[in-house]
Amino acid sequence: MNDVERTAVTTATWPAVGAEPAPALQVEALVKSFPGGRRVIDGLDLTVAAGEAVALIGANGTGKSTLLRMAVRLVEPDSGAIRLFGEDVCAARGRTLSRLRSRVGFVFQKHNLVTRLSALSNVVHGVQARRSGPRTWHQAWARRVDREEAMACLEAVGLADRAMQTVGSLSGGQSQRVAIARMLMQRPELVLADEPDASLDPRAGEEIMGLLARLARDKGLGLVFVSHHMEHAVGFSDRVVGLAGGRVALDRPAAGTDPALLEAFFDGPQATERVVPLRRVAMGAAS
Repeated sequence: MNDVERTAVTTATWPAVGAEPAPALQVEALVKSFPGGRRVIDGLDLTVAAGEAVALIGANGTGKSTLLRMAVRLVEPDSGAIRLFGEDVCAARGRTLSRLRSRVGFVFQKHNLVTRLSALSNVVHGVQARRSGPRTWHQAWARRVDREEAMACLEAVGLADRAMQTVGSLSGGQSQRVAIARMLMQRPELVLADEPDASLDPRAGEEIMGLLARLARDKGLGLVFVSHHMEHAVGFSDRVVGLAGGRVALDRPAAGTDPALLEAFFDGPQATERVVPLRRVAMGAAS
């Protein structure tokens, strides 16, 4: 290798000193329609910085869950650009797409756990983001290092004492904690949470949201979560983004925002006009 080649490799491999990290998630001009012609996402732009916590709010059918799923191409966009950690998701195929998805932890409304297996075995399944094979199927077959990491994940969500209990015997809140522990087992850099508090009672829902926000903050993870609870949207995020008409219609810091004022957003974009500080992004134009 000559000096020119060596310099080129070095430049391509190492980021510049002090360089800003790429956004965790960036979407541009995103469009998605469903059968029947209904366009749920219509030219949406959104950037989520590395380590930032963003709450997505909006009425039912405004594309919040669809947006999260398109971010990792569980739903394919009609057009537009999606980037995860600076990499083009839409162009990714095969192992490249799998590698990008492995860097994203998804928490669904439904916990998607194997109820007949123990909490520990379910958490061990999270290692499948990094490797496959029978030793990722059950805690009894898992490598010692993976079993110990899974126990640490359960400890992080306060369920180490329930490790060997079957998931089917746990409460809804405990099951969601197991799902979060499994997500942590992936070692994600970005967490996408689709109404993780939706199926829980108010107390359990608040505990789950507090847990997600704390874990994301402590581990430096990006977090994008959908919520219909304005107290959660404000209390557990750095920024609140509202969707309406297929686009971002509200975008403001969570700090200093009154949850009661956000309720006006659900009456439609016009209703927020009377609360001027709410709107930094208007429908199709800057406010």
